Amino acid sequence: MAGILAWFWNERFWLPHNVTWADLKNTEEATFPQAEDLYLAFPLAFCMLMVRLIFERFVAKPCAIALNIQANGPQTAQPNAILEKVFTAITKHPDEKRLEGLSKQLDWDVRSIQRWFRQRRNQEKPSTLKRFCESMWKFSYGLYIFTYGIRFLKKTPWLWNTKHCWYNYPYQPLTPDLHYYYILELSFYWSLMFSQFTDIKRKDFGVMFLHHLVAILLITFSYVNNMARVGTLILCLHDSADALLEAAKMANYAKFQKICDLLFVMFAMVFITTRLGVFPLWVLNTTLFESWEIVGPYPSWWVFNLLLLVIQGLNCFWSYLIVKIACKAISKGKVSKDDRSDIESSSDEEDSEPPGKNPHTATTTNGTSGTNGYLLTGACAVDD
Repeated sequence: MAGILAWFWNERFWLPHNVTWADLKNTEEATFPQAEDLYLAFPLAFCMLMVRLIFERFVAKPCAIALNIQANGPQTAQPNAILEKVFTAITKHPDEKRLEGLSKQLDWDVRSIQRWFRQRRNQEKPSTLKRFCESMWKFSYGLYIFTYGIRFLKKTPWLWNTKHCWYNYPYQPLTPDLHYYYILELSFYWSLMFSQFTDIKRKDFGVMFLHHLVAILLITFSYVNNMARVGTLILCLHDSADALLEAAKMANYAKFQKICDLLFVMFAMVFITTRLGVFPLWVLNTTLFESWEIVGPYPSWWVFNLLLLVIQGLNCFWSYLIVKIACKAISKGKVSKDDRSDIESSSDEEDSEPPGKNPHTATTTNGTSGTNGYLLTGACAVDD
């Protein structure tokens, strides 16, 4: 084990040339990031999950009820032991041959069986109340952490001149505000990693899992090798649009369509501007070029920038979805349901109607329309 740890913490991988871990030990004059600091994120992530449960029950739920958002879920399927066995043990999406066999066995017409399976799939979806509570929690956290990040960064020199991220690197002392910012962000992403298996399932579950994983790796990497200054810029930039998105979703669940549309437009403008404009021209410019000029490359520098490029790829993917929704909104006159939205399963297609069903009778899930979500940390993320 000692040999494995020595290999993993090889100074020639993590640190620039002629720098050792001994050089970054805490002294009375200065405090530097230590890898063991990151262990604090695990109990804090658990505490954050507990705070979320309390917040959703005693704050978000009363707010939802005050806005007349009910806990009623989709229509319940008629109890049927044979169909339930097929649904749970064989398939949730029976093909035409199986539908005909069930029709003969139960003496039901095929349309009725299709309707039963659709209602049974919808039965597993969370209610609008649950969706609202989840969005309100993410909105509250996103608004707080973005506000904190702005208040912290406006006092730092590297916000105004990114070359200060690399001057005297890696001998840059760790301040209490920076330490708090990093540990809180890391704890939040770990809490998302734990909770995403119980939260509302969406079509891009795999993409969001990748986003959370890359975000955790980036935060960890940048903290361990003391790239925390540029890390704060990345975190704050990616937090900028999250609160707007969750606010738009809450407005949608409360059926305030005009407010939802306005917030979505604001979110789209901020997201695309920051992720496709500011991030590559400001952040990637300093991590790729200014750092090369002032510090020079070393192995973990390459890994760090590779992870940033993965994040940028995800930003491009989500921006494509946002533009796609904007195009639909122009043609329909309002913001329609987001492609990445609150569809509860990565393979779920229950919103599609069975063959022969009149499309004019179709309704949006849970009786809502509008922007039902998109992404991160959101990348959050680190979504993001």
